[in-house]
Amino acid sequence: MTDALPGAALRGAVDLSALRNRPQPGEGHPAGAAGPGGPAGAHTPVSSLVIDVTDETFPQVLELSRTVPVVIDLWAEWCGPCKQLSPILERVVLELGGRVLLAKVDVDANPQLSQAFRAQSIPMVLALLGGQPVPLFTGAVPEQQVREVFAQLLQLAAQNGVTGTLALEAGDEGEDASVPAEPEIPPLHAEAFDAIEAGDYARAISAYERAIAENPRDADAHAGLGQVRLLQRVQGLDPQEARAAAAADPTGVEAQFAVADLDLAGGHVEDAFGRLLDLFSVLPGDERGAVRTRLLELFALIGDSDPRVLRARGRLTSLLF
Repeated sequence: MTDALPGAALRGAVDLSALRNRPQPGEGHPAGAAGPGGPAGAHTPVSSLVIDVTDETFPQVLELSRTVPVVIDLWAEWCGPCKQLSPILERVVLELGGRVLLAKVDVDANPQLSQAFRAQSIPMVLALLGGQPVPLFTGAVPEQQVREVFAQLLQLAAQNGVTGTLALEAGDEGEDASVPAEPEIPPLHAEAFDAIEAGDYARAISAYERAIAENPRDADAHAGLGQVRLLQRVQGLDPQEARAAAAADPTGVEAQFAVADLDLAGGHVEDAFGRLLDLFSVLPGDERGAVRTRLLELFALIGDSDPRVLRARGRLTSLLF
């Protein structure tokens, strides 16, 4: 799904420095935005929750990303999968009622943005949080997966203090005039979000576990539970000490688990998988169970359709048989 999980350090996956301070034409508001984003928790007026962005107006979108997560949809008119994905993105964003902004970038018309985001294939979707890029996914994906990714994005935003709301300007008419009201967050999910924001991961885990007990098919609760467990495990870990311990004990399960967690939380998905698969390959058969269980847990965090998960699953299967 996404390389960046809640609580992970926001890493500059793309270089936006050349676009950050571009002089603005006219009044400088992107596709109807009323002004730059405000502090976390602010209510910033905009004329639409779905906007078209150009090379010139992009700096204003960076500012808005300090108020809410901005999802970037890189597309082109000739791209068939883009036409399948874009309506899904728009529908999910509108349902979120101002907690997320969708910024659409035509890569043919905006080559500088396309180059900055390293768009080797489209559709490509990423997010901006506080001006920093967070990779989400590439290619057309099912609506349920989009919803899961957006749920993860909102958790990551809460961890980084990006918790504002965009409010449609009074009197605006058009496609956003009929935006459905923001769906009510289930009470246990709301409790988990509040606990995550407060750094109380044990309480968040408890809330998600109770949500799953009430509805075992609650995909969002399962995803949230895995993410918060990861956060709890890496909380307080010293990266240098953890890596030194893992280097000193190559077959130490807990030592290798700690570094794999750090890698995954930092967006180094393949490093995390590779470390645990290497460990699995050298352990005796009766000691492999815990490693396999942890691998399956991390696979679920990233998403079964992710190519990195598919490759890692293939290697795990070959090691099993």
